[in-house]
Amino acid sequence: MRLQNRLYVSWQSPTGMDCKLVGPETLCFCTHRYKQHKTDFETIPPQRPISLPCQVRGCPCRAYVYVPLNGTQPIRCRCKHFADQHSAAPGFVCNACSKCSGFHSCFTCACGQPAYAHDTVVETKQERLAQGKPVGQDVPYAAMGGLTGFSSLAEGYIRLDDSGIGAPSAEFLDSPVTAMDHPFLKAFQASSSSSPETLTGTSSQVSSLRKPEEDDMAFFERRYQERIKMEKAAKQKGKAPLPSTMKPS
Repeated sequence: MRLQNRLYVSWQSPTGMDCKLVGPETLCFCTHRYKQHKTDFETIPPQRPISLPCQVRGCPCRAYVYVPLNGTQPIRCRCKHFADQHSAAPGFVCNACSKCSGFHSCFTCACGQPAYAHDTVVETKQERLAQGKPVGQDVPYAAMGGLTGFSSLAEGYIRLDDSGIGAPSAEFLDSPVTAMDHPFLKAFQASSSSSPETLTGTSSQVSSLRKPEEDDMAFFERRYQERIKMEKAAKQKGKAPLPSTMKPS
């Protein structure tokens, strides 16, 4: 059933970027985790949005709603009270004051948009594929939500591409390495058509990178010994006898 009817849950910005992909341990507004909500359906409901009610006894939550955290703390409503001080029933009124008409936070997401402009979206595999978003492998595990790989654990704006949809285009992968790229890419940019001079320069760049197991003294000693070898090789090259086909002028 889960292989065919998996639901993908994400917290989307107004631009459609998946700022947060919900996993089994992700908390809902009701403070219960996604895996504690109804996530399995024999037949996917035709109505949209799809509601995923909480299955914890006594919880008034009617649908899974993601609420971001400010570090490790819940975000505040405009009434100055935390999200967990509001009712999980539809309307999300504040339990600590009578002036709040419903939870409304001005907390700004890392994408630059306020939290109230985001929506918790529940989608099917076909709906995500139609938007060009990743769906991952079909797995039999419960409450996987929007997780499709390790990159799903990162926020949308720090994934590999700007849209947060996952795999980059071939044009992006084939683009030339520039000075703004990571040193690892610059060190290994030599292709099969590289000249010996380019390969020598690449080897020098690789040598200048510190190895993970090296401390400061070992790194500088290795660089010093490499410099001595290069100086000796340069001197020997300068004293090398001239080829027999050439005569001194």
